[in-house]
Amino acid sequence: MGMVDVSEKPIVGREAVAEGRILLSSQTIEEIKGGRIKKGNPLQAAEIAGMNAAKQTHLLIPHCHQIPLNKVEVGFEVSSDCIDAVCHVKAKARTGVEMEALVGVTMALNTLWDMVKYLEKDTHGQYPSTRITEIRVLKKLKEG
Repeated sequence: MGMVDVSEKPIVGREAVAEGRILLSSQTIEEIKGGRIKKGNPLQAAEIAGMNAAKQTHLLIPHCHQIPLNKVEVGFEVSSDCIDAVCHVKAKARTGVEMEALVGVTMALNTLWDMVKYLEKDTHGQYPSTRITEIRVLKKLKEG
């Protein structure tokens, strides 16, 4: 077993887009919109976390190849009860970048949760309605 040998595959343009959602209380969303989160701007922190995570995917998932990424872009859409995150990754490589996009979007969502968790806890310190959901690959492209 081990990593798949991709040395004979051609280097081509590869692209992947992954998305996910975090469900939050409307009060938490209002605090985010109002810039009142104790740790700072959660969207900025989550963007950086997602980019860093995508670049380090090979360190997190044992059988992933180390791929030099040409682009990692993380974006958000804030609604009244959730935040949708999207991670777009591009590279010239011998193997796809969908795992990098998935790791990027997942870490962005985890960072959002971390930054607002004090607002989401109930009186017992639990998270009865906070959820990370709908993580999926929206698109995977390969040149040629």
